This record gives sequence, C-alpha cells and structure tokens, in this order.
Amino acid sequence: MADKRMAPGAATMLRVTWVKSTIGHKAAARGTIRALGLHRLHQTIELADTPVNRGMLRRVAFLLTVEEPPAGGAATEKDA
Repeated sequence: MADKRMAPGAATMLRVTWVKSTIGHKAAARGTIRALGLHRLHQTIELADTPVNRGMLRRVAFLLTVEEPPAGGAATEKDA
C-alpha cells in the first residue's frame, strides 16, 4: 500500500477559481467553498489533486472553474 502513495513533491495541483456567488444556495455549498479555502469571489487557489479535494470540487462545480496544469509543463521547464 505504501508504494501507491505519491512522494510529497510529486503531487499534481489544480487551479481553482470561485466564479459564482453562493447567495441563494444551500448552506452545504457555502460550507464546501469555505472548506476549500476560498474566501472571496474571483479568488484563485491551488489545491493538491487528491480524491478528497476532487469530491469537494464536484459538489460545488457549478460555482467554480477548475484548471489542470499541462501534463509535460514541469518537465520542459527543467530541461531549459
């Protein structure tokens, strides 16, 4: 089981931007936005790509935009 874990520095990141207000939405959606670490509308944060974070993002996907970094982006920067 230990071999399935990723090294601490090898985790991929997701860029999450809060784009739609939670006014008029259920308290669970507001709580999930806060739990993700978002505080202001149009705020962008980077989160580790874990199953827990993916589940929270799926619950409030209608309020957010999520971007994944390009697959080979980090490798090309090291080569330069």
